[in-house]
Amino acid sequence: MSASASASGPQPSEPAGPAQAATTTTTTPVGNLESVLHLELDTASNNGSDSDSAFGGTSTASTSLASTILNYEYSNGRRYHGYRSGAYILPNDEQEQDRLDLLHHIFLLILSGKLYDAPVHPPPQRVLDIGTGTGIWAIDFADEHPGAQVIGTDLSPIQPTWVPPNVKFYIDDAESEWVYSPDEAFDFIHCRTLAGSISDWDKLVQQTFTHVKPGGWVEFQEPLARFECDDGTIDMAKNALHWQTLCHDAAKNFGKDMMAGETMKQRMLDAGFVDVHEKLVKVPLGPWPKDPRMKEIGRYQREHVSMGIEPYTLGLLGKVRGWSEAECRVMIAKVVSDIRNKAIHLYVCFYFVYGRKSESAAAAH
Repeated sequence: MSASASASGPQPSEPAGPAQAATTTTTTPVGNLESVLHLELDTASNNGSDSDSAFGGTSTASTSLASTILNYEYSNGRRYHGYRSGAYILPNDEQEQDRLDLLHHIFLLILSGKLYDAPVHPPPQRVLDIGTGTGIWAIDFADEHPGAQVIGTDLSPIQPTWVPPNVKFYIDDAESEWVYSPDEAFDFIHCRTLAGSISDWDKLVQQTFTHVKPGGWVEFQEPLARFECDDGTIDMAKNALHWQTLCHDAAKNFGKDMMAGETMKQRMLDAGFVDVHEKLVKVPLGPWPKDPRMKEIGRYQREHVSMGIEPYTLGLLGKVRGWSEAECRVMIAKVVSDIRNKAIHLYVCFYFVYGRKSESAAAAH
């Protein structure tokens, strides 16, 4: 993992004023508007197939990494978590960890090096990262904010042992009832890329509202699981579109919402958040945009999506729909071929939505 240790040196992970409330909601683009909401095609790029690479105090219900929870399940050559088996269909092996860390890099590029968009001030003292994955966001946040206590939770114990002293990781299910006490409320709660993993988004958003301090912020960062296109070339991506439909149907059977990003603003308003802001960023699949910044992001995103086709296919079509591994492998090859076809100019939409709990709101519990 490419996360630096804090100045005081790494240690093993242990178990363990805002303005008056407002109700405005806005949609705010980032960076160059042309780069975010209108992706101009670089007509100098080559067409045809392309296969080159882009780069050579805590809940008592939580289970410590030191426990015997380090059991795994294996299927189709991939490794999966054992805790709450079946609740999450993606693997947790080294290949998947590489994909997650690459996605972290893409988020940093989109946000121009920032870890979050919310105007969090003053510096937070207690921070929660839901679905922390490899822990890279929590570690980076802890390095940037050495005065904050950062807690990361996930179903899989894949986080590193040696981390900054102000980071702790716990095995926990975000969909279970949170049992943090009122004096354990958080100044900032971060949740990223959990679409397809959560059965009840309203409950999750409400729990973040309950357990963030009055004046504290909550941010959701969710890509949509939907290929889009502005120039009609999506018509050539028949395999990718067919795969997308199959995966969405399987996710519905699995009881998971793959499109949560576009509903987060309303969910946060319904939960009681104020100062709710929504940002939409079009992220290209491939270096086809003319804008240099979006071209770089697209190059990495194409790799990330290509890496993600296999785990989503094996999970949704294999585990949920009952396809054989051979059937899955054929579909994977066809979809990756579409993704790498430089004549097809696809993008996906990333939603960044944050909101604040008003000072007048009741504290947790």
